[in-house]
Amino acid sequence: MKLFDKIQSDMYQAMKAKNTVKSKTLRVVFAKLKDQKIAKREELTEVDELKVLQSIAKQHKESITMFRTGGRDDLVEQETKELQIIEQYLPKMMTDEQIRNIVKSAVEETEAQALSDIGKVMPIIMKKGAGKIDGKKAQLFLRELLQ
Repeated sequence: MKLFDKIQSDMYQAMKAKNTVKSKTLRVVFAKLKDQKIAKREELTEVDELKVLQSIAKQHKESITMFRTGGRDDLVEQETKELQIIEQYLPKMMTDEQIRNIVKSAVEETEAQALSDIGKVMPIIMKKGAGKIDGKKAQLFLRELLQ
């Protein structure tokens, strides 16, 4: 079953079960997937669907950080619940060790030696990670290696 169909099915189940947090979250996700499908004018690939979900998850993480600094614990809790629901549909992210190995191989492959080489190494790392790699962690590990 495609991710799009699974989210739609789960959204309807959450609505029937009167799970407002889950149904509201999945409605937003479903709407963004549908918007992307319309904008692209063709069916979304699994990679496209994952990109949409990852961008939504990233927005929630940024919101959590902002609300935490603003002292809005009620909103932090709400965003965290929504993020947990979204993360159920994302593939399991790579461990730190796996990320380090990919970073090392990309540095060796590109023969990067200075921080100025980050721009040519990061795209290779992200491609090798295939949507399962945390870009911030990868960049942190890359900076450690190149210093």
